[in-house]
Amino acid sequence: MQAPSMPARANLAASWVLFYGAILAAWSGLVLMAAEVVPTPGLAIDGGIIGADAAAFLARCLESVAAFELPHLFGMWGLMTLAMMLPTALPAMQRLADMLIGRAGAQQIFLSFGVGYLVIWSGFSFVAAGAQWLLARAELIDAAGRVHSTFFAAILFGFAGGYQFTRLKHACLTRCRHPMTFFLAHWQPGQTGALRMGLRHGLDCLGCCWPLMLLAFVGGTMNLAWMGLAMVLMLVEKLAGAGRYVTVPLGILLILAAGFSLGESLQAL
Repeated sequence: MQAPSMPARANLAASWVLFYGAILAAWSGLVLMAAEVVPTPGLAIDGGIIGADAAAFLARCLESVAAFELPHLFGMWGLMTLAMMLPTALPAMQRLADMLIGRAGAQQIFLSFGVGYLVIWSGFSFVAAGAQWLLARAELIDAAGRVHSTFFAAILFGFAGGYQFTRLKHACLTRCRHPMTFFLAHWQPGQTGALRMGLRHGLDCLGCCWPLMLLAFVGGTMNLAWMGLAMVLMLVEKLAGAGRYVTVPLGILLILAAGFSLGESLQAL
C-alpha cells in the first residue's frame, strides 16, 4: 500500500493531519483504558504521565467502563472502531484525495466523506456496546470483555468463519478493494454528496468486517494485541492485491478455531 501522493497531501494537508491524529488519539485512549483494566508496568495514569486533571477524568471513565455502564461502553467501542476501522479506510481516502486535487472545497469534501464513514461505525459501536452491556448483566463476560463460555466462543468463531464465504462478504469486499470503481459508480458532488458516499462506503466496510469485530468478545474488548491483529487483517483483506490471499485462509482458520473451542466445551461437560 502506497502513502497518499504528495500533491494530494499538499492539497489536503490539514485533513490528513486530522485523519492520522484521530487514529493516534483513539489508540492512545485505548492504551490508557487497557492499562487500567489490565495494569501495564511502567504506565502511570495517576497524574505522573498525563497530568492530574486528565488522570482524574480518565479514572472516572475507566471506573464506569469496569462497571459496564452503557454510555461509557459506547465510548469504549467508539474508540475501538475509530482506532481499528479508520486505518482500513485509508485506500479509499487516498483514492478520494487523488480525485480531489485542484478541486474547490476539497478539504470539506474529504472530511464529509470521513464523517459519513464514521457515522456507520458509530451505529455499530452503539449496538456492540448494548450487546456487551447485556452480556455483562447476564454474567457471560468478564471485566475485560471476554466470554466465559467456550461454547459461545465456538459460535462466534464459526459465524465469523462462515461469513468469510458468503456472497454478501464478497460483494462488500469487492467494492472496498476497488475504491476507484466505487467512486466512479457512486460519485455525488459537494459536501452532502460526499457524506452520502461516506455512508455508502461505511456500509460496505461494515458488511466486510462486523463479524470479525464481534470476535472482540473472544479476545477481550480491552485486548490491545487482538485489536492490532484484527486491524491489520482487515486492512490487508481490503487491498486489491494481497487481500485475496487472506479471506479464504482466515475463514478456514476461524472455522478450525470454532471446532477446537467446541471440543473444549464438550470435554468440560
